[in-house]
Amino acid sequence: MNRRAFAGASAAILCAADSPAEEKPAGRDVYELRTYSLKAEKRAILDDYLKAAYIPAVKRHGAGPVGVFAGPGEADSLKVVVLVVHPSADSAALMPSRLAADAEYRKAAAGYLDAAADSPVYVRIESSLLVAIAGMPRLGKTDPSKPRLFNLRVYESHNERAAAKKIEMFEKGELAIFQRVGLVPVFFAAAVVGPALPNLTYLLVFPDEDGRKKAWDTFRADPAWLKLKAEPGYADKEIVSKITNHVLTPAAYSEI
Repeated sequence: MNRRAFAGASAAILCAADSPAEEKPAGRDVYELRTYSLKAEKRAILDDYLKAAYIPAVKRHGAGPVGVFAGPGEADSLKVVVLVVHPSADSAALMPSRLAADAEYRKAAAGYLDAAADSPVYVRIESSLLVAIAGMPRLGKTDPSKPRLFNLRVYESHNERAAAKKIEMFEKGELAIFQRVGLVPVFFAAAVVGPALPNLTYLLVFPDEDGRKKAWDTFRADPAWLKLKAEPGYADKEIVSKITNHVLTPAAYSEI
């Protein structure tokens, strides 16, 4: 994407569902969503790094909480998703240099940072920067002491106008329906940097898989939802080009 197109996409998403006077996402969380692709045998090393080095350092430098989740493995590989809550985009942008200058972090992360080229901890990290939508400006509360299951969903749109329309749909009523039927939101945010732009990304929490299935079944049959999705301009085929769905389990040390 060229600079002009990127700027247009970012502005359209950031201003979606705002009043005309609100041109900046003031008072909203900024999220970095990191996905580590790795071999299953390296999971313990990554967990040790995240628990003992990365999360404590990120929090020392003003960010957090940090959530760590894993999806179902495929053969000998898996993906670990890390959600970092930042107070601003500057926090996310400056975090790598702050960690590099942090002696305590470097010491705690030695086993991870000193990995040899022929035995890496992970294959690659994919990262996105997200800004919370106006209808849910802050991270929802979860209880890390209780069993829980998460649902990460990404709604891609064919252009910026359609992406803004999907955010409008959530702002107008879909988010309230979610909350009423048991689709408990952790965050709703628009991506401004990362792959598959433009997209709306959100995370839901459930007590277990049965609770997840029941809530989605209730939502699909809800009269208010059936009415909303029938309104002109809100049909999925008009504003959503692809939906990616991940069911995630939290790590024992996850703060979310």
